[in-house]
Amino acid sequence: MAPIVSEVEIGRPPGEVYAYLTDPARFAEWQWGVVSARMVGDRQPAAGARFTTTTRIAGAEQRSTLEITDFRPPAEWAVRGVDGPVRVVAAFAVEPVRDGVASRVRITLDFEGRGPGRVLVPTLVRPQAAGEAPRTLRRLKLRLEAGG
Repeated sequence: MAPIVSEVEIGRPPGEVYAYLTDPARFAEWQWGVVSARMVGDRQPAAGARFTTTTRIAGAEQRSTLEITDFRPPAEWAVRGVDGPVRVVAAFAVEPVRDGVASRVRITLDFEGRGPGRVLVPTLVRPQAAGEAPRTLRRLKLRLEAGG
């Protein structure tokens, strides 16, 4: 299946958008379903670093570990899940628009199912993510344009 792609224009410079977008401590502010997130150990976000997220899905909380696979400020950031039956593969691109006073953010989402996740990805996870991705980016836009 093709990845899920969504984008939004945000009235903030790329550096500000990227810093907010890649800070796990801020994920719960703009990502639907995220209860909390934090870096593993004392590391800062960088390629190879890991972070954990706790999400609430259908009333139950689930913890996942993700690895940062690409970290190129202020333009690109990518992560992949390393545990659980459903593993996200997400890439974010931040491009300057309007002479750098605004940014276009594009998210590309895909999922890998392991064990029971193989059934969940096409029937539940992908359809839900396709609906949530645009809402998540709109929430990101609102947060950043309100001052983050």
